[in-house]
Amino acid sequence: MTSAATGIVHLTERQPQLSGEEMLASLVPPPQFDDATFESYRSDPSFPSQEGAKQTLVTFAVGAPPAKRGGFFSRKPKEPEMKPGVYLDGGFGVGKTHLLAAIYHAVPARRKYFGSFIEYTALVGALGYKQTVDLLRGSALLCIDEFELDDPGDTMVMTRLLGELVASGTRLAATSNTPPSALGEGRFAAQDFLREIHAMSDRFETIRIDGVDFRQRSFDGHAPVLDEGEYEQQLAAFRIASDDTFDGLISHLAHVHPSRYIRLIDGVEAIGLRDVRQLTDQSEALRFVAFVDRVYDAQLPIRATGTALDQVFGEAMLAGGYRKKYLRAISRLVASTHA
Repeated sequence: MTSAATGIVHLTERQPQLSGEEMLASLVPPPQFDDATFESYRSDPSFPSQEGAKQTLVTFAVGAPPAKRGGFFSRKPKEPEMKPGVYLDGGFGVGKTHLLAAIYHAVPARRKYFGSFIEYTALVGALGYKQTVDLLRGSALLCIDEFELDDPGDTMVMTRLLGELVASGTRLAATSNTPPSALGEGRFAAQDFLREIHAMSDRFETIRIDGVDFRQRSFDGHAPVLDEGEYEQQLAAFRIASDDTFDGLISHLAHVHPSRYIRLIDGVEAIGLRDVRQLTDQSEALRFVAFVDRVYDAQLPIRATGTALDQVFGEAMLAGGYRKKYLRAISRLVASTHA
């Protein structure tokens, strides 16, 4: 698959496999968050909710700091009891994933897991519900990045799974762009699942984080488009880069389970996409979002020709129920094309 002369691979030729055990072992923070701590989280003084959220999460992860000693009859004020889960609700690029990884690293436990929402649902799909519960039951912490309920099946699976894990003593930490009580709105008949959604949201203390998307602070907000010569020249600068037509990749993603997208980009230093076009099919768009998430987690640059990648989701899609998911992907695409 790799040309020794050019260092080019084609993702459309790859058929990655990933066992359930490998999926479980991979539930750790992405490489760029290997060293994420509360101390290294740089809160923006213009948005006090960021520092407030950090302090609350420190308490959740390691407990409250010792109270100052007072007089003989002084009593330590009773700390309010925290729920078994914390839920970071905020916009794109305000540091939610950094804080989630900081929680993971700070909790002093051997059995703890960190993964995106789709990775947990994929784990259930690969191992079955019972085996997944058996493997995760009794773990100290479950971190869930980009919590999103896109269909009724996911709603039922995740509410049951989290309920069983909380009952076994597992604590939960999650991030999303949607408060837990509003998950599912605009995407399916959420009213039919209100009991399950509300039961799940009752397990979380929602913590709001405001701010400006750090990924776009240094950019003009647009993904650059290359001509053919620039595209080939820039890909040649990497030791190994992928080179596929956009339509070819989109078609191939339909035949690879999203849980395996991370293996699809193994060993690649940059992603090349030719002839990008605007997507009109919802299923194709959602698969591309899942692919972009894996590329962004791996911190891979993207080089592209055709339509600018920040224009890949049409107005009709951005006006629909998946708006926040598409906007997050656009934010990550802009950052990746400038990397």
